[in-house]
Parts: sequence; C-alpha cells; structure tokens
Amino acid sequence: MSIDPASGGRRPHSGRAEPAPEGTAPTRPAPGRAVRRYWCAWAWTGGEDAPVAADVLIEVDAVGRIASVTPGTPPPADAEHLPGLTMAGLANAHSHAFHRALRGRTHADGGSFWTWRERMYAVADRLTPDSYHRLARAVYAEMALAGITCVGEFHYLHHDRGGARYADPNAMGAALVAAAADAGIRITLLDTCYLSGGLSADGEHLPLDGPQLRFGDGDADTWAARVDAYTPQGDHALLGAAVHSVRAVPAAQIPEVAAWADAHRAPLHVHLSEQPAENTACLAAYGRTPTALLADSGALGRRTSLVHATHLTDADVGAIRAAGSTVCLCLTTERDLADGIARTGDLVSAGFPGGTAPAPLSLGTDQHAQIDMFEEMRGAELHERLRTGRRGTLTPRALRDAATRHGHASLGWGPGTVAGVLTTGARADLVTIGLDGVRLAGLDPARASDAVVFAATAADVRHVMADGRWIVRDGVHTAIPDTARELDAAITALYA
Repeated sequence: MSIDPASGGRRPHSGRAEPAPEGTAPTRPAPGRAVRRYWCAWAWTGGEDAPVAADVLIEVDAVGRIASVTPGTPPPADAEHLPGLTMAGLANAHSHAFHRALRGRTHADGGSFWTWRERMYAVADRLTPDSYHRLARAVYAEMALAGITCVGEFHYLHHDRGGARYADPNAMGAALVAAAADAGIRITLLDTCYLSGGLSADGEHLPLDGPQLRFGDGDADTWAARVDAYTPQGDHALLGAAVHSVRAVPAAQIPEVAAWADAHRAPLHVHLSEQPAENTACLAAYGRTPTALLADSGALGRRTSLVHATHLTDADVGAIRAAGSTVCLCLTTERDLADGIARTGDLVSAGFPGGTAPAPLSLGTDQHAQIDMFEEMRGAELHERLRTGRRGTLTPRALRDAATRHGHASLGWGPGTVAGVLTTGARADLVTIGLDGVRLAGLDPARASDAVVFAATAADVRHVMADGRWIVRDGVHTAIPDTARELDAAITALYA
C-alpha cells in the first residue's frame, strides 16, 4: 500500500497533559439525537472513587460520545448486553512500533541494553514508509485486541537510509498515522528530535552514525520546521513532541523542542535516566543529572512525560513532583532490558519530603516484548514490592488510572477531548473483559476492577469500542481479523 500523507488538515487540540474531568451523572440525549444503548453487567466508570457498578446502561450518540451513564438499570430490550466488566479504553503512552519485530529474537540472549540497541538499529534500517505502515497497522491491531484505544508513538525513524530525505520528509510519520486509522485506534504522534549518536562517558556528544542517520534533522530548528510542515490526517491523530534523551539531544538544543511544545500546547515526552550510564555521562558533560538538565532547559512541566525515570536522585524526584510532570513506566521493557526498578513509591507517595503533589503515572509497552496493559498495571506495584519489601503502595485504582485517564491526558486527550473515563460527553471507548475465563473464574464481581489488575491478561479482552465504533468483537479485530497472520507477514518480510 502506498501512503499519501499530503491530504487532510491538522486537527485542533489543546495538548494539555491534565486529568480529564470526572463524574458519572447521567444526562439524557437531545430529542431525536441517534443513540445506541449498551447494558453492562458490571462497569468501572473511572470517576472519582467510583466503585464497580452493576447493571449500567451506557448510551452512545451518533458522533461517538457517551450520551449517558446510568447504573442500576434493568436490561432494556433494545440494548446490547455486555457480560463481564466494562471499563474505559486503555492508553498505551509509550510505543516504538517497529520494536515489535524484535519480539522473540533478543530476550534469551545475554548482553546489555546497549547490545540490544544495535539489533534494534538493524531493524530500523530495513524499514520503508510502506513496510512501516504494514508493520504498524498489525501492531496497532494487536494493541486493539488488548483493549488499547489510544497510543503514544515515540517516533524518531524519520528519513531514508543514510539520512536522505524522502520527497515528503514526514512520510514515515504519516505511515504511522495511517496505520492507526486502519486499526481503529487514536494516535498521538510524538515526533522526536534525535541529533546525536550518544554521549560518551567523558561527556562528549557523538555524531550520528549508520542507521542513526535516519533519525537526525541536523539541529532543533530544522526539526521544528519539518514538524511544522506536517498536517496529520484524521480526527484520530494529534501531534506532540519528544526529546529522545539527553544523550541524543545536546543541552543547547533542548529549549527549542520545549518551546515548540509550549507554543503548540502539545505533549512533550522524554526518555529519562533509563540507564546509569546516561546519568554518568550527563554529569560529566554538564555537571547535572538529566532531570536537572531538563529543568534548566524549560522541559519539565505539566505537559511533560518522563519515560522510565528509573535512576533518580532525591532532588530529581522532588523536581519532577514539583513540576507536575507525568512519569511513564514501561515495566515489561524495563524488566526485559535489565534497566532497573524505578522509585515509583517516592514519586507518588504523600510522605515524600517537600510536600509536593504526587507525580501522575502513565504506562506503555515500549518495545512490545508483550502488549498487555494489565501486565504493565500490576508490574508497577509488583516492582515496588520487590524494591521496598512492602505491599500496597499503588492501589488498583491508581494502576487503572495510570492505564486510562492519566495515560490519555499525557497524550493530549484532555479537556475538550475527554477520554479514559466513562462519563457523559467523553469519547465512547469501551473495553469489555470476560470474567468467565480460567484466570478470573471465582472472583467477586463487585471487586472485578481490582481482580483484573492482578489477574487478567490481554487475552481476557472480549470487545473494544473506540470513538463509538466497535473495533474488536468477540476477541477478533473487525478490520484485521487475522491479526496474527498480518504480524507474521510484516515481520517475516523484514528479515527476508
């Protein structure tokens, strides 16, 4: 399939990384306004302190918004019945779609994050706009099957081999936006500034080399000009910014990226302190931690998401909390790459010195060793138990919030584009989880929302609606029914 990204216009958006409004008070749709009705045996609406409610009637209007949410309703004859637990769609806040081609090929080996990275570069160097579209389309369909209705794509594979520009310099990003549309999910394309091949232990920025040449724009001004020239096609897409890391963007260039995000009120995402070597090199180069460098560059704020944030000092934690930045944890990736365990409890606990508010959390599947947001949810708490020897730092509700409303807000789907909650006016993103499988058999349905966090897997997802349209029915993608075959074909072709 040939991708033509030139048509369409930019969708207006606020880009605010703020929690969506909450509440579940029902309102009736205007007379004559078409609605579809869904009766949920059990539902978790995501409102403040919302418990699991029984017999919940959800009405969806013709433009894909929730018209009303009414618990305690006998099943109407004209409503579709949804057994199991229904909750809001999940937000995958950090994705590198092409990393899915590495699954099963890197996990059993020794080596380190840095040797894994060389294998990742080799895959990146094989992709074209068409092959990237084919792969991402299947990857996003796999996400839909897992209950994900929105993805944050951390996109740095911009150019052709050797760094040559495509005729359309945003062809690769357009391929990702088209792939998300094909799979029926929303996307925030986090166009990533990537200028340096690394930061040496003695603090020197290295030139881009080999496959990395495909990532670079020369400087932040040229990056911003390329991004400004792009108009994502479709209401399913927002545009955000990313600084790959302090390794890949010299300190003098970071303020330009932060200023672009601020001017566009767009999300700004950054890989932060994933590896100790990054901290060591940053201290050697700048005499500051990566967090302090971002703060001094104007890159910390409420619209900022810090991915991984694994190796932090007390001062780093305090700065992140004070700025109101979101921390995006990617537990299955951090575990697979032996990154370490984040100080999650310190980031969110009320007792951390300084009296600052907790940092919001979001979650991502990153390299897609697994695409399972339930595993990411429980992983955040289970990793913290291993780190501290204590249970219950992160409640099931906090983990669900990270996977729903906080994740959507971190991707710019905040006020005016409400997602991640089942409330009047919000986007009609519904995920129904079967409670009759072996993993969830025997649970108390009134506590189902807690049980799914610690026991469900992506395989328990039955139905998925995004913006009022069914994209998964009975565990099958409606547009890409043989998702496994599509994945196999796309990945096999890359290694041919």
